[in-house]
Amino acid sequence: MKRIYMAAYHQSKFGKLLGMTVPEIAKNCIEGVCKEINADPSLLDVGAVGAACNISLNDQGLVSGLAASVPGLASKPIESVENACASGGQAILSTILKLQVGWGETGFAMGYEKMRDAEGKMDGKLVGKALGAYSHPDERAGKTYIFPHLFAEIMACYIRRHGVTEAELAQIAVEEYANANKNPYAQMNKVKITLEDATTIGDRNRYVVEGLPLKTYDCSQITDGYAAVILATEAGLAKLGVAKADAVEIAGYGQATDPLLKEGRDVLHPAGANTAMKRAYEMAGLTPQDVNVAEVHDCFSVMGAIGAEVIGKAKVGEGAKYWGEGKARVDGECGINLSGGLIAKGHPIGATGVAMLGSCFWQLMGKMPEGLQMKNPKAAATFNVGGAICASVCTVLKR
Repeated sequence: MKRIYMAAYHQSKFGKLLGMTVPEIAKNCIEGVCKEINADPSLLDVGAVGAACNISLNDQGLVSGLAASVPGLASKPIESVENACASGGQAILSTILKLQVGWGETGFAMGYEKMRDAEGKMDGKLVGKALGAYSHPDERAGKTYIFPHLFAEIMACYIRRHGVTEAELAQIAVEEYANANKNPYAQMNKVKITLEDATTIGDRNRYVVEGLPLKTYDCSQITDGYAAVILATEAGLAKLGVAKADAVEIAGYGQATDPLLKEGRDVLHPAGANTAMKRAYEMAGLTPQDVNVAEVHDCFSVMGAIGAEVIGKAKVGEGAKYWGEGKARVDGECGINLSGGLIAKGHPIGATGVAMLGSCFWQLMGKMPEGLQMKNPKAAATFNVGGAICASVCTVLKR
């Protein structure tokens, strides 16, 4: 197996891309990441594009062809990938595998989502329908907003089984908003909340589904945004003129998919997610104890808790406690979602998995915004999810 490195990372500010078209997004994203290391796009041998709602919300398929429209990228192996909210992570794996089979020495992986209109407004029902397509048909009946409903059920199950409170899970959102306040790329950069805000029912914070504990502040955002990485083998780094000291190794990676139907699976201890994370650690030759930076898929606050468990920083059922004890903070044992996570940085579906590795890249390179940089970053873990904890992409990064 070839060693694979991240040579560059680039992203837009998450939130609203306004009038930017999908062709412009592809061009800006790829050219932007190339400029990070002053590399011409023609130096990239392969690529992949992750997106989930490009057809349902943008009437645009074959985004790989838009990527190939960037000067220097025509007639190269580039594909579009979709794995629901794990599409970004899947795009990175797609590019890694192309490099591993010898199709090239350098490549890009980009992800994007355009979920709002040219004025920055979003159609909640349209977005809900588009995302609902990534659930099992048998679990859609009677649900207005399918995924919030499914995760409200997961949240209720977590509270019941592990004896945690709504407030303990809400604290995860509070921590992430505080991180986002220091991240200029975050959608909720200017929004401050307290635990009282996150637990008090009112105009800004309502129960999403009657009879279930999920509230507005427990939810991730509807987000426009794009992100890209440049990946390379050791030979590829030389081709790009990037020193190994200026790159981060993707030392381990794993992917696993469970049945789409949530019913009948133990989603609080997801088999696929744990399998993918175990593979990533084993491939990297590292353990959870070696990791002190992580980005996990907190599409809802309960997933911040489960994510801490999947990456091995907390025992099953103790993920919320890990956050509550301050262990996930920048001065804690392992800085988790210091970017603000999906809840506060934002969740542009196809870009999310890419941005997870991007934030860890910045951490390991010592380039995070002030107040978010871990003092001694050693190794990082990422956990990207699609569906109701169905498809999982996990990675382990190190210098």
